[in-house]
Amino acid sequence: MRAPSLPLTRDLVLIGGGHTHALVLRMWGMDPLPGARLTLISPGPTAPYSGMLPGFVAGHYAREDLEIDLVRLARFAGARLVLGAATGLDPVRREVHVAGRAPIRFDLASVNTGVTSAMPDLPGFAEHGLPAKPLGPFAEAWQGFRDQPGPARVAVIGGGVAGAELALAMAFALRARGRAAQVHLLDRGTALSALRPPAAAKLRAALEAAGVTLTEQAEITRVTATGLELADGRQIKAEFVTGAAGARAQGWLAETGLAHHHGFLTVDPSLQSSDPAVFAAGDCAHLRDSPRPKAGVFAVREAPVLFANLRAALADSPDRRRYQPQRDYLKLISLGGKSALADRFGLAPAGPLMWRWKDHIDRRFMRKFRDLPQMAPPPLPVPRAAGTPDTAPPLCGGCGAKVGRGALAAALATLPPPARADVTPLPGDDAALLSTGGVRQVLTTDHLRAFVEDPAVMARITAVHALGDIWAMGAAPQAATASLILPRMSEALAERSVTEILAAASEIFRQAGAEIVGGHTSMGDELTIGFAITGLCDAAPVTLRGARPGDALVLTKPLGSGVVMAAEMRGLAPGAAVAAALASMCRPQGDAARLLGGAHAMTDVTGFGLAGHLDGILMASGCGARLDLAALPLLAGAEALARQGIRSSLYPQNRAAVPGLEAAQGARADLLFDPQTAGGLLAAHPDGAAVVTALRAADYDAAVIGQITDARPGQITLV
Repeated sequence: MRAPSLPLTRDLVLIGGGHTHALVLRMWGMDPLPGARLTLISPGPTAPYSGMLPGFVAGHYAREDLEIDLVRLARFAGARLVLGAATGLDPVRREVHVAGRAPIRFDLASVNTGVTSAMPDLPGFAEHGLPAKPLGPFAEAWQGFRDQPGPARVAVIGGGVAGAELALAMAFALRARGRAAQVHLLDRGTALSALRPPAAAKLRAALEAAGVTLTEQAEITRVTATGLELADGRQIKAEFVTGAAGARAQGWLAETGLAHHHGFLTVDPSLQSSDPAVFAAGDCAHLRDSPRPKAGVFAVREAPVLFANLRAALADSPDRRRYQPQRDYLKLISLGGKSALADRFGLAPAGPLMWRWKDHIDRRFMRKFRDLPQMAPPPLPVPRAAGTPDTAPPLCGGCGAKVGRGALAAALATLPPPARADVTPLPGDDAALLSTGGVRQVLTTDHLRAFVEDPAVMARITAVHALGDIWAMGAAPQAATASLILPRMSEALAERSVTEILAAASEIFRQAGAEIVGGHTSMGDELTIGFAITGLCDAAPVTLRGARPGDALVLTKPLGSGVVMAAEMRGLAPGAAVAAALASMCRPQGDAARLLGGAHAMTDVTGFGLAGHLDGILMASGCGARLDLAALPLLAGAEALARQGIRSSLYPQNRAAVPGLEAAQGARADLLFDPQTAGGLLAAHPDGAAVVTALRAADYDAAVIGQITDARPGQITLV
């Protein structure tokens, strides 16, 4: 027996992936608190760094240069990442509400959601304008507008430092692309009032030199499809209107019942809110004893204090560190080109040297999240049994952790044939066909070793994965029982985890027409989720046997989940690619199965990879196949990761299990053997083109990937 790990007893939930929380995650990864389960809630897999936004707008940085990859950071910290927008927090029930899932319970929570520069009170802004914050949607929209041809007219609402930086960056970027640009900067009062006179004067001169039209005392009455309308009757033409006028807190913060200042959560010097279980930091927080402007420098310097105080609170220690913000701080302001203006102590130096200084500071900050410390693995025991490897590569989760096809087939071959008349043997299908009172019923079971820390996401993926056998046989899902193994944790955390799992899985099963009717739970080393499912067949089930020469091979989901998640486990997969893979795995296939009615043979593509499951159809049907590698739909990033040599744990067995494809080389060919979790349906269909058209209309990334041939059984020819 191995020595048991400490059970999980407390839940810490970080709401938002702002600068403070990003640094807390990094510190947590280097010094985690045993017994605490850490959760990060974020709307997306990355968080933009605001300090580099003007440089991105100007074209000095690529989009990825200013993105903090929260997927990698969460993996490093051992945190579960919940991809979704928080919509509320109930401090009484200790719950965070996230759209599309059950509430997330907490013992301690911290809020770092940033701000928005949306202008809900300005007519037409929601329809025709775009706030500069949050940065993600703005960056994407600007990139598309910037790269268009022809003249450009831009209006920036808000004459503070942020608005001036944006206006200068936009003017530079447009003219650098040879576009005749008119850039307007408007403020309802006096622009640049937060700066000292020397810095304000230099920034005004920079605006004038860049051709930016500054309009002060401008009362904007409406944003239209063609620009702005002012109270004095003037109209300013603009195809791109953005807002950088001040900052607003997320609306739901004021509805929490916590003390707030104009919607910003009020915190004491320990960054604790009016509820001791809720902390807040960064722009969404209001420092009660020493108010400061919204600036990233404060968010960054709050991180060590927040980290220390969260750990103390989780350990029930009364010790608290106090955050004492500096009275003055260095402002480094981008001037469009690779030049910047500094403002501190009444001095205002400007020029390329200031830009290089700013660029150095920004890149050094981002390197904290790109160059994460490599934790040395524990040494292997000596001596050890012969045949054990010299290194212990991590074992993949999901289907990547399954037993290889050859070993499984050899073990199953030792079983005697069914002796019961109501059990129909099938040609290698994963489900069983039962006859009860004249009713055809299919039965299957499957379970997955967790590869993401979020139990709700794993529940959705496992439910979709287990239902694949039912859908592939043309059956209607009926009922499911759950089998759960939880990591060692307290009774309270176990109840929270099981609630999240059952809520997420029930949503999938109910959508499929089935019900969860019970199950069993136990505790072990890691999270494992399984379901046993029954389904009903109105007609003879679709099996592996039945494919005919001339049938089109139709695949309903892209390949690559195995390599993407193997890379994620090593901290090598881009967060956006991981998010796309998870979304694909969570996508149910009931509608796809119905659209594939009329298929001669069908299976779901799971642990044995596309090649292995296709081989199963071919051997059962006595046919060959021709595969078009170029037609394979692939998940974003999968081919690039395969080209880097990243493989799932099950890849070698999958490759060895399909003879005749030894010559298949290259990253795209390697993905034929990539184990898929909750993968697509693979059907031999007589009318592939029509069915793919219908599948794509239903938002499936489906494709005809080849054809059944009259070659010898199991022969696969690659095009």
